[in-house]
Amino acid sequence: MSCRTLRPLALPAMALAALMLAAPVAGQGPAGGASGAPRTAWGDPDLQGIWSSSGATPMERPDEFQGRERLSDEEVARLRGEIDARNEQLALSAARRTEAGGNVGAYNNFWMERGVRSNRTSMLVDPPDGRFPPLTEAGQYARDNRPRGDDTWEDRHIWERCLTRGGMPNAMFPRSYNNNMQVFQAPGYVVMLLEQVHELRVVPLDGRPHIASSIGQWNGDARGHWEGDTLVVETTNLEPRVSALQPWSAFSSYDGSGEDMRLVERFTRTGPGSLEYEVEVHDPQMYTRPWTVAYPFALSSDVMYEYACHEGNIGMEGILSGGRAEDARP
Repeated sequence: MSCRTLRPLALPAMALAALMLAAPVAGQGPAGGASGAPRTAWGDPDLQGIWSSSGATPMERPDEFQGRERLSDEEVARLRGEIDARNEQLALSAARRTEAGGNVGAYNNFWMERGVRSNRTSMLVDPPDGRFPPLTEAGQYARDNRPRGDDTWEDRHIWERCLTRGGMPNAMFPRSYNNNMQVFQAPGYVVMLLEQVHELRVVPLDGRPHIASSIGQWNGDARGHWEGDTLVVETTNLEPRVSALQPWSAFSSYDGSGEDMRLVERFTRTGPGSLEYEVEVHDPQMYTRPWTVAYPFALSSDVMYEYACHEGNIGMEGILSGGRAEDARP
């Protein structure tokens, strides 16, 4: 579905021009305030840079770690060692082959960037048990009545169709590869360029109201403000076709989200090379209570390249043709 090319990502002209005029050279902004967080030339906390998140920590807490929010350093070292050993074995093994009718898989291990396992037992931090809360009746109905996926191209996941990685909050969640985000700042704005599906989020900080509720957007309508050194972003107007019911699944068929889903994100610079991210998801139509995901970003010295998405390729034709063949069976 996608690949990296050798063309660095480009911002839209208007955003790029504003940022070039206003953004200071990295490391040249004023020193931080009482908290020590670095500052931009105009005094805002400086979040700029290329940040990489990790998908190595499970979204939900495994049964074996129930009742524990964090692992010891020794346990994390053991898990990291197991992951390294597995990756080394995969690198030495021959390319995996499948029999007819089997799962053809995806990219081989060379392309995977799973990141580093953290001490958290799950990225879900609320509810306290590290599991998604129960669905409402409407949410359960949506989960149980998904399209089968091969009646029409519109049944396919919007990430697979290269429209968006899955809308918010999915666009921010780490997966197995391309988990980078580049942050730019200008007076009154924060811009986030997400590597996967080259999503661009422009967050105004001037207190303007949200757009009319009748206008839906794949990644919603974001408005931000500072609470101390933390950037708080509230997002509304999310297109209901985003898949918030199964945010940890890469290509689940369309599940949908509630009409009034609202997100509250927090970005906090916790050290010279670390950024803590947290998102509260309020979707009362689909979930019985809000839920919160949190995980760290690490400052990266790499360059971010274009993520070239290729809608369907010949796979879309094969999926729909297979559906028609199944329909024709006696």
